Amino acid sequence: MDALKHYPSMAAIMLALACSPVAAQNSGLGTPATPEQIAGWNIEIAPDGKNLPPGSGTIEMGKKVYDTQCLACHGAKLEGGIGPALGGGVGSLATDKPLKTVQSYWPYATTAFDYIRRAMPFHAPQSLTNDEVYAVTGYLLHEYDLIKADTVVNADVIRAVNMPNKDGFYQDDRPDAKNKRCMSDCLKKP
Repeated sequence: MDALKHYPSMAAIMLALACSPVAAQNSGLGTPATPEQIAGWNIEIAPDGKNLPPGSGTIEMGKKVYDTQCLACHGAKLEGGIGPALGGGVGSLATDKPLKTVQSYWPYATTAFDYIRRAMPFHAPQSLTNDEVYAVTGYLLHEYDLIKADTVVNADVIRAVNMPNKDGFYQDDRPDAKNKRCMSDCLKKP
């Protein structure tokens, strides 16, 4: 153990290994996660819309959700406040002060939906129903003229939205950057 005094990083490694799920399972601490517990956290939506949940919402409903759940952080006109602005910034990404918004940054409406669903509202993430997430996503898309006011927003609509920055990203073709994105099928045992 004297070696740990001279090599503090070794102590950190040993502590990390001792606290790992494998160590906990082997020592009788904790329990393996059940498929139901994993499913509760396995909610990611792919850019192509894979895993979009059932549900729908209207722009009018989305405005109500925004006013009650989002306005305090993002402002009455989506201009930002204690949270970031949600609109504007078109053409700013290549500047010294890029403004990353729904309008300027997000390449897919599906990933905007995913982010809202898993991370918003800030004070209570994952508390919105699927219908509320469809509605508020639709409200944001409507505010930037990406869908019409009478649109009933659902998985098909979200998949079909043509975002302003869809061509603003490129495929990373470096040989050392081919990490597989883990979707629900990564969790299945071989």
